[in-house]
Amino acid sequence: MTVFEKARAFIYRNARPLDLARFKYHFEGGRREDVLTALSYYQNPDGGFGHALEADAWNPNSAPLQTWTATELLHELGFTDAGHPIIQGILRYLESGANFEGHFWLNAPPSNNDYPHAPWWHTESTGSNRSSYNPTACLAGFILRFAERGGELYSLGRRVAGEAFDAYMSQGLLGDMHTAACYVRLLEYCEEAGVSGIFDSAALKEKLLLQVKHSITQNKEEWETGYICKPSQFFNSRGSIFYEGNKEIAEYECGFIKRTQLEDGSWSIPWGWADYPEEWAISKNWWRGSGALLNLLYLKGIDAP
Repeated sequence: MTVFEKARAFIYRNARPLDLARFKYHFEGGRREDVLTALSYYQNPDGGFGHALEADAWNPNSAPLQTWTATELLHELGFTDAGHPIIQGILRYLESGANFEGHFWLNAPPSNNDYPHAPWWHTESTGSNRSSYNPTACLAGFILRFAERGGELYSLGRRVAGEAFDAYMSQGLLGDMHTAACYVRLLEYCEEAGVSGIFDSAALKEKLLLQVKHSITQNKEEWETGYICKPSQFFNSRGSIFYEGNKEIAEYECGFIKRTQLEDGSWSIPWGWADYPEEWAISKNWWRGSGALLNLLYLKGIDAP
């Protein structure tokens, strides 16, 4: 069996309905509406997302990080219908002020602690990250991309995006790849929306070109054992502005994906929880299903002839 065939079998046997719908959409002519329907079951009446959409936090309540995960899936689909109930719900949640501290959306709201979760999403352990632009920079970009211009929410998005830019440009390159990816998405959202006058987009792009190269783990020996940063953290297409400057390591990841596929068609998950072992066993399988899909999408975008 090929890498694709083995991964396909694993996804059909193990993935959540949402991830199976994503797979069918990308590789089998499936309907985008089926992905949106599956995604909608993670959305709460307030418009935010919960219910372990991001599988390391089983909090059913709406949370910024879970909602960010939904925005990433919409981006993956290329879905830009601002009037759709899912997008309108997200905007309503962001405008409500829930889990927002004036400048940042909390990446670990207190209600996380009441449900099974990874230690990094425990509120006390992430106190220093309350002022992180993960996922705030991305959520601000989402607002600028989809909110009605001139409205209060749009004004909030402009302010937060400007603050995020100032904070990033006033420091050196980031050590956290997840926050860096949020800045990449902020830039993409602003370019897609034709937004100007908030920050210097050219300067942000120039720094992110350096940032991505800096963030990607260049020591290939570390790829074998650790939780490292791969090109797929930032792009999965040769059309990306980041591909040319990272071409060699991007193509290396294709070989790495093929070489490290497990016999069951999935790939190892390089993290875990010490607590909640029963729930982690379930989440781990969810991550493996989603990870298999993401690896196939990466191979499709980078390794295609």
